Amino acid sequence: MSKAHVYKRDHINTDEIIPARYLNTDNEKELAAHCMEDLDKDFVRKVKKGDCIVAGDDFGCGSSREHAVWSLRGAGVQTVIAKTFARIFYRNAINNGFYLIESEDALSKIRDGDELQINLKTGLIKNKTSGKDIKFNSLPDFALEIINDGGLLEHITKMKK
Repeated sequence: MSKAHVYKRDHINTDEIIPARYLNTDNEKELAAHCMEDLDKDFVRKVKKGDCIVAGDDFGCGSSREHAVWSLRGAGVQTVIAKTFARIFYRNAINNGFYLIESEDALSKIRDGDELQINLKTGLIKNKTSGKDIKFNSLPDFALEIINDGGLLEHITKMKK
């Protein structure tokens, strides 16, 4: 079960996910302490392991930085559900073993605090709070393999064995 943290806006950029002033480390735990703080100063106190973020279009736009994915993962975020993602952020997420969900309907069917059950294989989000189901297209098999292996580097290492 995953609790939803909903941000009803588009274009949440990488500097809002992890402000540039904290990019002097690649330690996920250190980055997690500042995750989303310029957008929601209470986020790190509210988020629990396995929770998700729900947002509008173009999540992760702006500067290309893996730190944004690392901070989300370090904070315990299971996934981000958005209408669309910035392409570089999307690929950075896959390369770092972090699953993203694109859904046109999620923002209109999920409220802040709703309890969600997400099935990545069948492409279904069950909103346990409202009783609504939300379908999404699962990632292609090659992306799932990379994510399941823990990221691109781990995937390449596994392939060489």
